[in-house]
Formats: sequence, structure tokens, C-alpha cells
Amino acid sequence: MPDLTVRSVDSVILDVPLIRPHKFATTTATAQPILLVTVTTEDGVAGHGEGVVPGGPWWGGESVETMKAIVDRYLAPVIVGRRVNELPGIMADLERVVANARFAKAAVDVALHDAWARSLGVPVHDLLGGACRDSIEVTWALGSAPVGEVLDEVEGKLESGLHHSFKLKMGALPPDEDTRRVAEIARALDGRASVRVDVNARWDRFTALTHVPRLVEAGVDLVEQPTPGNQIEVLAELTRRTGATVMADESVCSPHDALEVVRQGAADVIALKTTKVGGLRQSREVAAIAKAQGVALHGATSLEGPVGTAASLHFVCSEPGVNHGSELFAPLLLAEELLTEPLRYADGRLHLPEGPGLGVELDPDAVKRFTRT
Repeated sequence: MPDLTVRSVDSVILDVPLIRPHKFATTTATAQPILLVTVTTEDGVAGHGEGVVPGGPWWGGESVETMKAIVDRYLAPVIVGRRVNELPGIMADLERVVANARFAKAAVDVALHDAWARSLGVPVHDLLGGACRDSIEVTWALGSAPVGEVLDEVEGKLESGLHHSFKLKMGALPPDEDTRRVAEIARALDGRASVRVDVNARWDRFTALTHVPRLVEAGVDLVEQPTPGNQIEVLAELTRRTGATVMADESVCSPHDALEVVRQGAADVIALKTTKVGGLRQSREVAAIAKAQGVALHGATSLEGPVGTAASLHFVCSEPGVNHGSELFAPLLLAEELLTEPLRYADGRLHLPEGPGLGVELDPDAVKRFTRT
């Protein structure tokens, strides 16, 4: 029998350049910082997880720097000496040591799953109940770029067959200008691709009620989190009144949040980020709540690198409730490869890798090259 006892928990910060600037409502990223967490057993089996937030602490209050401090000083001492198959108990004990810090806990949760699965010689999705699919559709996110740049990028993706649906970031420009920009893009792509938008919670109620119907009229298929995350009743009003398919993101950071969203009928779809809710175990709870109320689930991203993306892929391929595609595109946004064999994107989908654990292997030279000193 393998020795499942955790010998060490280590973390390093990586800074990986992007192929182009990625514009959010409040900031622009040119590189993606990643906290790489490694859990090693007494048998020398190493499992990896990522702590990643989209664009920095403006989004969820955490950064790779805060996550590293939390993992190294507070979470690691609770884990070392425990067995990786004690994962439910370990995660419960971490809740008693550190409140919130869900992105940091997600990194640990995934690393424990990876080490456990590798020790047993099985894929992570087996620990989650088994696979129900071997790939998932992937939407490409375009940021808040000008119309010409966006259409050029979309045409390239459509010609290559890599993606058939696209998400535009909104909220960085005045609402009238932003809406005209997106409407022009949606009309240009009418019938050839799905167009979605993400406002990153930047609009107030009045602004959203004014402009969301214009987006729907132009052909936008889905509107993600137009209003602040804590204003669930406003999101519910938009869902009822605008005719839009509304997706909740910032409104759902825990199973309890998911319960409030479904109770109030606040969204048609929930953006499920394994990072945002604290890992794979918490993601299963969110999925169960959404399914019970008939709310769709979308496999969302925090712009994870390939390890974090592989973890989300194992989750969405084990969860039938993830029935509204995914946005697991982030490794394609990285200018450099971190794996010995890249994840496989083809025919508009991301395909599940084979092999034990997450089924991916880090390139040690790449990790060393991008490690922050």
C-alpha cells in the first residue's frame, strides 16, 4: 500500500507572460501570476494545485502574495503529517484556521486531490465519481478591445476551428459607448458565432436595466454579472425583466451564495469557478444546489494555468450538471508552455488528458524560468 502521509507542502509564485494584454473592467493584465502549490507524500508522490485570481486582488480580495503567506504559514502546518485521503477532514480543519481565502484553499484542495489520485494510479475524476464526458466546449474571452481588433481575433479563431463562442469584457468604457461597441460586434457575427458579455459587476441597477435590453436586441446570447455581486435581488430583477440569459459569477463564491441565487431566481446560469469557491469539494456542493433548482452551470475560469485548468476540466467532465459549456481557455492565453505535453484543444473543445492525477506533467525548466525571485 502507498504511504499517503503528507511530507511537505511547498509553494512558489510564477509570472507567465500572456500572448496579448487581457483587459478587465478595472485593470489590464500582461502576465499571469500563479501560485503553484505542491503536496508531496512520504512516498515522494507530488500533487500540484494553483492559486490564481483574474487580474489581481481587485476581483476577489486575494493575490498570489497573500495566498502564499496563507498557505505557507497557516495551511501547510495543518496538512503536513496527515494522509491525503483525509481530504474532507483536512479541508474542514483549514476552515477553522483561516476564514474565507477560498483561492488559497482551492490550490491546496487540488494539490491534495492530485497527490491522492497519483498515489492510487487513477485520474482525479475517479475521485469525483467518474467521468460523464471526455471533453467540453470552450468559449474564448476577448477582453475590452476595440471593434476592429476583436473582429480580427474572432475571425482567426473561427477559421482555425478552435472556438465557436466568444465573450467580451465590458465595464471599462462609458455604458453607452460600451454597448454600441458590443452591439456592432454581435451584429457582425450574427449567425456565425455565439456572443456573450461579462460586465464584471460594474453597472448599477439603472444602467443595467437601460443597456442589457439593447445587448439582447443586438444578439448577445448571455450577460454575465452586470451588477454588484452582493445585490442578488437586483440580479433577479434583471433576469425577470430584460429577456436576457443572465449568468451569476461574483454573486456565487460559496454553496450558500448559490443557494441564495437559486432561491431568488436571480440567474439562469451560474459561473462555477473551482478556484473561486474553494476547490473541487466545494464545487460539487455548488453543482448539487444548482441542479436541484434546474439552474445551468458553466465551467468558468480565473485565468488558471494548465494545472488549474486541468483540475477544472476533471471537475466539469465528472459533473453532468455543467451543461452550459466552459471558458477553460486560459492556457491558450499564456505565451509560454508550462507542461511537457500541452492540454489538447480541438474542434472548439478542451479534451480530458489521460493518466493518473490531473494527467498533466509540469516542465521543471519552465517552472524554474518563470519562478519569481
